[in-house]
Parts: sequence; C-alpha cells; structure tokens
Amino acid sequence: MRAHPLATDAVLAFGAFTAMVVGSFADPHGPHGPTFGTRTPDPFSLLLMLLGAAALVFRRRQPRTVLAVTCGLSLLELTTGEPRAPVAMCTVIALYTVAARTDRPTTWRVGLLTMAGLTGVAMLAGPLPWYAQENIGIFAWTGMAAAAGDAVRSRRAFVDAIRERAERAERTRDEEARRRVAEERLRIARDLHDVVAHHIALVNVQAGVAAHVMDKRPDQAKEALAHVRDASRSALNELRATVGLLRQSGDPEAPTEPAPGLGVLEELVDTFRHAGLPVKVIVQLDDGGAGALPAAVDLAAYRVIQEALTNVRKHAGPGARAEVSVVRVGPSVEVTVLDDGGAGASAAEPADPGGGHGLLGMRERAGALGGSCFAGPRFGGGYRVHAILPT
Repeated sequence: MRAHPLATDAVLAFGAFTAMVVGSFADPHGPHGPTFGTRTPDPFSLLLMLLGAAALVFRRRQPRTVLAVTCGLSLLELTTGEPRAPVAMCTVIALYTVAARTDRPTTWRVGLLTMAGLTGVAMLAGPLPWYAQENIGIFAWTGMAAAAGDAVRSRRAFVDAIRERAERAERTRDEEARRRVAEERLRIARDLHDVVAHHIALVNVQAGVAAHVMDKRPDQAKEALAHVRDASRSALNELRATVGLLRQSGDPEAPTEPAPGLGVLEELVDTFRHAGLPVKVIVQLDDGGAGALPAAVDLAAYRVIQEALTNVRKHAGPGARAEVSVVRVGPSVEVTVLDDGGAGASAAEPADPGGGHGLLGMRERAGALGGSCFAGPRFGGGYRVHAILPT
C-alpha cells in the first residue's frame, strides 16, 4: 500500500462509490428500519457520486482541493437530491485525509467549517425538515472523520518521534564507541612509543659501549652487554603487558602487574645511570608520597620523565647531566626534567624539531588530565621539560 498509494486510493474510491450506490437504494424511514429496493436514485445523483469517488483517487496528492470538490458535490446533492443520495460520504473521507495530513489548528478550522457548512445547508435548503435524522447524521459523520484523522496524525507523529530518538541514540552510541576506540588506540600508541623508545635507546647506547671496549676492556663490555640484556627483557615485559590489553576473552591471560609509576622511579633512573647519564632526582610529595597520587597522574608523571630522559640520552652531547624534580604544588604535581646539553646539541630536542612523537605524546598525556606540558631549550644550553598534572 505504501509502495503504490495511487492504486490504494483508487481501490478506496471504488469501494466508496459502491457503498454510496448501494446506500442510495435504501430508504431510512421504512416501517422496520432501513429497507432496500424501495427507492431509486436519479441519474444526477449517480453522476455526483461518480465524480466524488473519482476525486478521492487524488486525496493524498491534493487533500484540500479534493475536500473542496467533494464539499461542492455534497452541497449540490443536499439541495437538489430527492430522494437524497449519500454523496456526503466522499466529503467524510476527504475530511479525514486533511485531518491526518495537517496540523491540529488546521484540522479544527477546516473540520468546523465543513461540519457547519454541510449541516447548515442540509437543514435550511434541503427537502427534508431541519430536524431530520439525515441532517444530524451529516454533522456526526464529519465530526468523527475530523477526530479520527487528528488521532491518526498524532499517533504517526508519536511513532516518528520514537523512531527518531532511537536512531539518534544509536548514532550517539556508535559515535561514543568510535571515540572510546580512538582514545584507547592513542593511549596504547603512547605507551608503546614510550616503552620502545626508552629501552631501545638504552640498548643502543650499551651496545655501542660494548663494541667500543670489547677488545681492550672485556669486563666492561660484559657489563654493558648485561645491561643490554636487562633493558631488552624489561622492554619485552612492558610490551607484553601493553599488548595484553588487546587480547580477546579466549586468549591466554595477560600479566596483571600494576602500571609503572613514581614508586619505581629510582629503577628507571638507574637504567639511565648505567647507560652513562648522571641523573639527580628530587621528589617532594606530601600525604604518603607517590602512592597518594591518582593512578593516571602517577603513570603520566612516570612516562613524562621516561620520555624526557630518553631524549636526553639520545640527543644530548657527551658529558651531559640531567636533573629530575617531582613536586606537589597545591592541587597539581609539577614534573621538571633539565639537562645541561653536554658538549653537543640541546638534550631533549629531536633531530627533526616538531616531527617526533615523544614531545607530542607528553603533551597529550598532560592534556588528557587537564594539565599542560612545555618543552624547549634553556638559556645557556640544554633543554627543559616542564609538565603540570592536576591531581
């Protein structure tokens, strides 16, 4: 029916025409109620019924025009028909269509005008007495048509509103899911970058030391290779823990070790000291030290220090020294990593300024907590990384 509305309206018009013709043969004033076959409609009434039914075929395309046409045909029948044929049935269907496809104020105005016009003409100009049952029936049928059309329109609007809310909720859920997936991918990418960059830098340095002293000082080369083994093992463990987050429910259980934080800061710093980078650490945290920090802040501070010291090891010149300070200032924790640049380039500055992911990752970590991170050269040489992490 929805795919072929014109054909549906044609079937409806044919049914209305049949009902009107059958009804025109019935006498409502029989001794025992309506009786059929006691009267015959005149040809003009049959023509009016045919024209009214034909107009109903276009009721969805031009509802108001069809209502006006059927009202005109009904008025002709009411004033001239004897006996009167039920041409007003076309007006009832047309009024229902207008009420179902317009708003409520329009339905009230058009419905009252149609009801009053047809009923008034039937009472004043028709061949029957004004109080005849047929005149009251016209008023009742047109009123019910307007009410039924308004109810159908309200129900359609209600169903459409529910459907629209459901679709909007579905879109919102999809967008939220995509946003959460993107945030999780970014977080995992940052963790992978921090882990790989830190440990690979240490492995590179220690491997270089081992290669340099292999012939002259084998004991020192053996010690450097031991550091390479420890750094690679640490990298594998952290990679396994990070990638374990991506496992499915049926996969082997991932490690349950806690995420690194400032509680293991000394172990992190020792790896750089073994790589030949002197590091001084100052930690001033109230309320029980690092354990008092929120887990997200604790991890972010650790990763910022890890990335900053990794950049010092990679980009600073020979003899560079670094200093790390973690201080709670009011509702925030301030993390500062300084280096003197050594005898080469600025420490934490990438070879391609602005092109690396380390500084960007530090800023993203701080920004995700509502804080900030600044990294730039120091006056007189070296580099400074300063992050403010709200607690």
